[in-house]
Amino acid sequence: MHAAKPNTQTARDEAPATPTDIVVDRASPPETGRASWYDFTTATASGEVGDRLTAAHRTLPLGSCIVVENLANGRSVVVRINDRGPVKGHIIDVSPAAAEAFGMVA
Repeated sequence: MHAAKPNTQTARDEAPATPTDIVVDRASPPETGRASWYDFTTATASGEVGDRLTAAHRTLPLGSCIVVENLANGRSVVVRINDRGPVKGHIIDVSPAAAEAFGMVA
């Protein structure tokens, strides 16, 4: 999986980005690594519950929208970061809807 990330570090208690805060960061190299999907039934770090095109990332600001690409099939999806994680060994956890959208699960 491949995920582009902004070059700014922010604290976990930051305010979520608003739609007018869209910035494309071409200066930071994208992250490439393993992804997983998770089925969440409790509130996320942003307080949301439900299955949307969302993802968990350790450092990206909550509310950030990023493109995640499945390098095995070339499909990609835009997800919004709404949770913290994933566990070691992965760079991102995506929701079931996102995993299905870019062919990670059937």
